[in-house]
Amino acid sequence: MRMATTLSLLILSYFLLGGCSSNKAVDYPYRPVEFTRVHFTDQFWLPRLDTNRVVTIPYDFEKCEETHRIANFAIAGGLKEGEFKGYRYNDSDVFKIIEAASYSLHNHPNPQLEAYLDTLIRKIGTAQEKDGYLFTCRTINPGGVPEAAGKARWSNLKNSHELYNAGHMYEAAVAHYRATGKRNFLDIAIKNANLITRTFGPGKNQLHGVPGHQEIEIGLVKLYRLTGKDKYLKMARYFLDQRGNPEGHELHTFGDNKQYTQDHKPVVEQKEAVGHAVRAGYMYSGMADVAALTGDKEYLKAIDRLWRNVARKKLYITGGIGARRSGEAFGENYQLPNLTAYCETCAAVANMLWNQRLFLLHGHGKYIDLLERTLYNNFLSGVSIHGDKFFYPNPLESSGSDQRSPWFSTSCCPTNVARFMPSLPGYVYAQKDDVLFVNLYIGNRARIDLKDQKITLEQETSYPWEGKVTIHVKPQHTEYFGIKLRIPGWARNQAVPGDLYRFMDRSDRQARVWVNGEQQEYEPDKGYVTLNREWKEHDTIRLQLPMPTRKVLAHDSVKADRGKYCLQRGPLVYAAEWVDNGGKVSNLMLDKNQAFSAKERPGLVDGIHVIKGKATALHMTEASKKPVGKEKNFTAIPYYAWAHRGPGEMMVWMPYKNSATNPTPLPTPASKSKVSASHVHEAIKAVQDRIIPEHSGDHSISRLTFWDHKGTKEWIQYDLQKSTTLSSDSVYWFDDRPRGGCRLPQSWKMPYRARPTGQWQEKQPLKIKLLSKLQSCKTNRPCRKNCSSNLLDP
Repeated sequence: MRMATTLSLLILSYFLLGGCSSNKAVDYPYRPVEFTRVHFTDQFWLPRLDTNRVVTIPYDFEKCEETHRIANFAIAGGLKEGEFKGYRYNDSDVFKIIEAASYSLHNHPNPQLEAYLDTLIRKIGTAQEKDGYLFTCRTINPGGVPEAAGKARWSNLKNSHELYNAGHMYEAAVAHYRATGKRNFLDIAIKNANLITRTFGPGKNQLHGVPGHQEIEIGLVKLYRLTGKDKYLKMARYFLDQRGNPEGHELHTFGDNKQYTQDHKPVVEQKEAVGHAVRAGYMYSGMADVAALTGDKEYLKAIDRLWRNVARKKLYITGGIGARRSGEAFGENYQLPNLTAYCETCAAVANMLWNQRLFLLHGHGKYIDLLERTLYNNFLSGVSIHGDKFFYPNPLESSGSDQRSPWFSTSCCPTNVARFMPSLPGYVYAQKDDVLFVNLYIGNRARIDLKDQKITLEQETSYPWEGKVTIHVKPQHTEYFGIKLRIPGWARNQAVPGDLYRFMDRSDRQARVWVNGEQQEYEPDKGYVTLNREWKEHDTIRLQLPMPTRKVLAHDSVKADRGKYCLQRGPLVYAAEWVDNGGKVSNLMLDKNQAFSAKERPGLVDGIHVIKGKATALHMTEASKKPVGKEKNFTAIPYYAWAHRGPGEMMVWMPYKNSATNPTPLPTPASKSKVSASHVHEAIKAVQDRIIPEHSGDHSISRLTFWDHKGTKEWIQYDLQKSTTLSSDSVYWFDDRPRGGCRLPQSWKMPYRARPTGQWQEKQPLKIKLLSKLQSCKTNRPCRKNCSSNLLDP
């Protein structure tokens, strides 16, 4: 009983921080109001949280059952016979769904769900080895673990995900304990964490190394906050301090992939966000925790530098991070392609975790600005309105091949959505001393402890559709304190912090604030309006944020967005989708001075506001060498709502200059054909779009690949509309070496037949060419600009 009481006092919040220890001298100066004290009442987010509770969480459990993820624990524990199935990191998905279910239990007690968790936790407990080790693929078959798991414990930390899995287990165990008061899962997690602290560290007899996929650092900090045991915080810091330390990698060598895992430099020396975006976001969040809990100024300087790099050079307008599909990674500065943007849903979660922590360190609204941008756009796009289909990447342009999927072989994104969604109420308010911060505008009722009394805040709003917010302040007794209202950057003529994006035109409309009907004069400070006064029951704040439709321009260094603008209204970025624009959007052009209007569409994608205007559709003709334009009605929808009405073209960045347009080219026999293939990954329409790649590794355009079929015979077939005489044909092969997995085929042939019932005839085999940048060099001499060879053997 004494232990349980101590644990309860140590925890203040969950998904984000795992709590803020009340007895620690050093910690985040700003504290979030925990999600259990904030109850949503609005019509935008409340239905989504309900859908997550009644659809997504049960659905993800069901999928974990179907895909053998849960069975792996039972087999490892000897409860049933069988072999390990799946990937080595699949254990983590089960942990994340337990975490999600635990958050749900806080505000929605469910005896049936709690009993299911107890049964599942028993399976996990039986799978744990005597010394605390828990990694089902190795326990089931130590001599036949999946590829990359390592022949022995900890022997391939770069790829094994042993420590990554553990981090998610710690987060889930803390959430479960807080929701139920039961120690069954917490004891399993602590047993494993104690093994980790005995195994790794600076000691002579301990192992030295770092996880290839960061996450355990966040989980260890949550265990530290819960138990008060310094060894967990020290272990989290150890894993961070070891990165970039050549003497600390006895267990593995990252080689050329050091940037991919952020292991190329010590964390305090890193200045540019590189490598796998999710790993980076988790690492930066862990660094923020360590900076807050130890007072380490070098850690703080490092994450501030990294944030500036991302916010000013590597952030998508949707709040997404990760430009490269190869490696799910950040690109170079200003490398932000749209069609091939990755913007993984998990990276959106990591980005929000990081920005919330930076707010809690600095108290500046710019971090919440980026959190909100990511929340309403990149993150929300990652799950369908019905809660049972998901995006892994979230591109800003589509040729029609993108659809949300019911599940993935690697399903980190669906489970991350499930655990983040119920934690969202914990991001609405924060406090420091006698000041309350209103960070997000979502209808809710909150009970907040401040100055030895409980204050009730009731927020009413139709945000993000309208900018009117009403907040009823109800202290138990009259008291002097401060309330800070965030004025989003977009309401202050600032698209994002820095100059990566800017509004085309300046708006004279300003946010207005009233208290009890009296308009307030203010000067925003760090993005906030401060209202200091004696507050009494029935006091009312009213905020009016201007919400005109704004045109956003990108920095000229962003090659993909030159001559284009995108549309934003309030926190929402908009996209043009095929179904609203005559079946095609890639050939559209908008006028620079085009005026737009917003219109409510209650029956569309569960109720949205669309943007209406005019556009010009461009196409080529036989008679003219220049494109011909035709005016048409134009409609844009919130980006998060795309791909709910079937596959088709979508664009966020719309051309307004001729140089950026993409007129529909003249048809060819291939473009008019019916196309089929033995296996389709990515876009089958890419073989008909008449866009020629710059080189064989060109990721800027869509393509058809047969991934992940390797060593197999595959085919693609064009059925022409009628008998046709072809003068020539060309095949462009995609080869994304060195990191990607697509290579030129060993051989290929192009058979044809005159009619459906005819016999196949073969053309002579041809050599396979690798298109490279060498072809653009106007010389026959070898190119020294990292060009690959121009011709490969068949």
